[in-house]
Amino acid sequence: MSDNVSVVTRDDSGATVIGDATVNPATGRTAGRLEAGILLLASCLSVLGAVLLAPVLPSIEKAFAGTAGVDVLTPLVLTAPALFIGLTASFAGRVVDRVGRKGLLVGALVVYAVVGTAPLYLPSLQLVVASRVLVGLTEAAIMTCCTTLLADYFHGRRRERMFGLQVVYTTVAATVFFGLGGALGASGWRTPFWLYAVSLPLAALAARYLWQPQQQPRGALPSLPWKAFLPPVLVTLVGGVVFYVLIVELSFRLDDIGVTSAATIGAVSALSSLATAVTAFVFGRLARFGPAVLVPAAFVLCGAGHIGMGVAGSLPLVAGAAVVAGLGNGLLLPSLLTWALSRLTFAQRGRGTGVWTSALFIGQFVCPIVVLGVTATTGGLGGALVVLGVVALAAGAGVRVMRPGAPNPS
Repeated sequence: MSDNVSVVTRDDSGATVIGDATVNPATGRTAGRLEAGILLLASCLSVLGAVLLAPVLPSIEKAFAGTAGVDVLTPLVLTAPALFIGLTASFAGRVVDRVGRKGLLVGALVVYAVVGTAPLYLPSLQLVVASRVLVGLTEAAIMTCCTTLLADYFHGRRRERMFGLQVVYTTVAATVFFGLGGALGASGWRTPFWLYAVSLPLAALAARYLWQPQQQPRGALPSLPWKAFLPPVLVTLVGGVVFYVLIVELSFRLDDIGVTSAATIGAVSALSSLATAVTAFVFGRLARFGPAVLVPAAFVLCGAGHIGMGVAGSLPLVAGAAVVAGLGNGLLLPSLLTWALSRLTFAQRGRGTGVWTSALFIGQFVCPIVVLGVTATTGGLGGALVVLGVVALAAGAGVRVMRPGAPNPS
């Protein structure tokens, strides 16, 4: 057990808590870096599904050039997982609350490896897309279980720090996986799919070191407090769109102003990702201000960054605006997650996390569609970024008017 805490309490599930961490009843030790590391690394698997294959999409299209509808099916190889996370994470949350966290997580990690590596031998593009749908289903369960267990194992400021680290890990992982996808793809479009097997050692670690916080409740599950819970979910849907604008559109905006060097575009993207990681890393220290301050601040930073990207006409100005938007991104997701889960009990947390995850990934999936629609209306990507920046500022103002309460310290 930790030497620097002595206050022993019980959380709403009945589990013993020492300081800010739940106690494993089998071993008597509090949740710590090992448990957090497993859950944070497993959280990165959804990013693996989102960015790993981007560099090899042209090769996939060429490999199946004779397939009817290849121009439609090929992008689905990349986007199908995010769509199905959005469609099924809320159902996964119900399973989490009904049958338990650990068992579902371990099972999903094993299945993830099986369906993730399936394109290594699948003969048709249709089957590859079908396997990607199954990857999305497993990612929905993995993301819901990981976030729920982080909230179960850690409390107060430490929980908020974990939510920030979740963004740090996934942001860094996105950069790493994108590079790995390109490097592995040089030897063939199927090669990157081997990386999906990384979930097997994570499954073994989860089975060995994680634990179910308590027995699942019997009978009817308590309903979610929709009056308090729906506002952060709806704001997260908007936040999902706002968050992914930078990720999806930065390279296109740089191309618009005449920056065509892949190295330069990669450097600016890495700089904005670093900004995201910085604010997410310090989120635990900022969390004392609560979502009433941090959610609006995040939207304002994102909005200012998007507007700056839209009106800027030179590389330094676009890069600076992207950094501002990246700083906002680093605050946005942990702030929204803290707000959404702050009033949920143990028996509600799985479903709440699932609904929140669905809202976020639906926002991710529709982001490019929204940008295309606004671009058609404004006549260019620059104008669309300005409009979306204004939407982000309006969202921040709306949340500030709502003044969501401070997070529950448990």
